[in-house]
Amino acid sequence: MSPNCFPWLLLLQLLLHSTMIAAAKVPAIIIFGDSSVDAGNNNFIPTVARSNFEPYGRDFNGGQATGRFCNGRLATDFISEAFGLPSTVPAFLDPKYSIKDFASGVCFASAGSGYDNATADVFSVIPLWRELENFKEYQKQLKDYQGEAKAQETISEALYIMSLGTNDFLENYYTVPRGRRTQYTVDEYQDFLVGIAEGFIRDLYKLGARKLDLTGIPPMGCLPLERATNPASRDACNEMYNRVAWNFNSKLKRLISKLNRELSGMTIIYGDIYYLFLDVIKKPLTFGFEDANSGCCATGIFEMGYLCNRRSLFTCQDANKYVFWDAFHPTERMNLVIAAEIMKTTLQVFK
Repeated sequence: MSPNCFPWLLLLQLLLHSTMIAAAKVPAIIIFGDSSVDAGNNNFIPTVARSNFEPYGRDFNGGQATGRFCNGRLATDFISEAFGLPSTVPAFLDPKYSIKDFASGVCFASAGSGYDNATADVFSVIPLWRELENFKEYQKQLKDYQGEAKAQETISEALYIMSLGTNDFLENYYTVPRGRRTQYTVDEYQDFLVGIAEGFIRDLYKLGARKLDLTGIPPMGCLPLERATNPASRDACNEMYNRVAWNFNSKLKRLISKLNRELSGMTIIYGDIYYLFLDVIKKPLTFGFEDANSGCCATGIFEMGYLCNRRSLFTCQDANKYVFWDAFHPTERMNLVIAAEIMKTTLQVFK
C-alpha cells in the first residue's frame, strides 16, 4: 500500500466517525452551484460543459464517468456520507434516479454556472434561478412521496450547500469581451454577485431552508489554468486573481453575518476553502500530495472538459498524488481533504 493511502484512510475514518453523531439531525443534502459540485446535471442539457467520458470518473465506483468533473467523488459526496446519508448525491436531471433517491440528497448544480445569469449563458448551462425552480419542483415531488408534514420536516432539517462564484470571474468577467467588465469595476461586480446571493438565500428561506453552508471560492489564481497564463511566472499563482477571490469571500462573510441576524431560525455558515487550498498548495507534502501545480489529466496545464479525454497523452497513473485532476478541478483525494476540513471546522454546528 502506498504511503499516500494512509492520510486518505485517516481522513475517511474521521468523516465516518462524525456519522454516528450527525446522522439524526440532517435527513438530506441539497446542493446548488457549479462544476465544483455538479453530479452530472449537464449530461442532460445541450452544452459542451460536460465530463461524462473517460478518464473522468476512472476512480468512481470502479470507473464511471458520471459527469462529475473529477476522477472520483466530490466533496459533497463525502459530506453526505459523513452525515450518515448515501455516499453519493445524485443529479436531479438524471433519469436513473427518482424521488426515493432524492429524498436523502439531491444536486441541482450545473458546471459552468455562476451567480450571474450571463455566466451560465457562456456555455448554455443551467442558471442559478433555474436551479431554484428545479428545487421547487423537487419540493412538490417530495410532498407527494413523503406527505406534507414529513416533507416539510425534511426541507427544514436538510443541509443546503451553495458552491459557486469562480466562473463569474474567470469564465465571464475577465474573459467575455464587451461584457460585465465594461459595466462594472471588479469591486462593483463583486457587490452585484453578493446581491444575487442574498436574493437567492432569502428565496431559499421562504421555501423552508434553515441550514445553509455558503462556500467561498478558492484562491483561483493558483488553479493550474491560471498559473499557465500568469504573465509573471507559470510556476507562480496569479496574485491579482487571488486578491479578487479573497475580497469576494470577505463580502460573502459579511452577507452571512447580516442574514443570520435577519432570518429568524436560519443558520448560515461560511465554508472556507480559500486558506485550505493555499495551505495544500504551499505545503503539499504535509497533506500527502506530490504535485500541487498541475493537474493529473494530460499535461495538467490547460486541459479540462473535452480536452481531458481518454486519448490525452501524459495523464498520470495515480491521481492521489495530485491536488488537481484537470487544470481547474480538484482530485477525489483533494475533495476528501476539503470535506474533512469543512466537517471539522464549520459543519459541526449541524451535528
